[in-house]
Amino acid sequence: MHVSVLLKESIDSLSIREDGIYVDATLGYAGHSSEILKRIKTGYLFAFDQDQEAISHSEKKLSTISNRYEIIKSNFCMMKEKLKERNIDQVDGILFDLGVSSPQLDEAARGFSYHQDAPLDMRMDQEKEFSAYDVVNQYTLEQLTDIFFRYGEEKYARSIAKNIVLARGEKPIKTTLELVEIIKRSIPEKAKRDKHPARKVFQAIRIEVNHELDILEQSILDATSLLKVGGRLSVITFHSLEDRIVKNTFKQLTTVDDMVKGLPNIPESYLPDYRLVTTHAISPTDAEIEANNRSRSSKLRVIERIK
Repeated sequence: MHVSVLLKESIDSLSIREDGIYVDATLGYAGHSSEILKRIKTGYLFAFDQDQEAISHSEKKLSTISNRYEIIKSNFCMMKEKLKERNIDQVDGILFDLGVSSPQLDEAARGFSYHQDAPLDMRMDQEKEFSAYDVVNQYTLEQLTDIFFRYGEEKYARSIAKNIVLARGEKPIKTTLELVEIIKRSIPEKAKRDKHPARKVFQAIRIEVNHELDILEQSILDATSLLKVGGRLSVITFHSLEDRIVKNTFKQLTTVDDMVKGLPNIPESYLPDYRLVTTHAISPTDAEIEANNRSRSSKLRVIERIK
């Protein structure tokens, strides 16, 4: 079962109006969308996802609440374009939850989990051809080392990459647990004690397969440009790379131009169009972490358009 992370905090952060137009950029299994839909009476919700399984599940769930929504099968990087097709150029709030849905992790066949054996897959959009299998079996030693280090912050990236290249020289690496075994024998014993040794590499491959970080900064800039004055963008991240992109993009949007910083009276036109609602990221409570261990690394940041 999927449990939405930071549910109350993220929904409260949007300050939802009954007549507002809202966007759930990452529908998943409709945890956040359901709460938004319950709060809008004459407004409308647009929800984006590229996973047909999640869309089918969410359609059933949302239809029991209201008909004031549309699910758009698309990556959130197309949000601006898809909303424009529907004559929407301004909205009251947007939510991104950048985590992988629990059903995706739990369903072995999707290949996201390092606990269960399955074909190497990890595609959010099952209609795309490029998968984890292609990354593991086709990327060069240098490419593998780079993505493990950059997207997984994996200290033993090169050692793992070398052993993958050696193993696939014998036969293709086809399943998640085959890959896990290679990772385990690539790192020292002491590094296996705290967290699962494959966690960082699997994260890195998932990010690469779905181009998650490539599209994030531009998608955040697109989302903020869609906000009405008083509209808010709330973003839930799950690892430091995502959080850094969100934090830096929000800082860029809310900082006074260096040319006029320090002047006693800064002209209105030089003041930022946005303000930080959260100066520090909101983290889950101890109670939430205890109830849902997958929430432990999540962070929520919120920005508001002020002019």
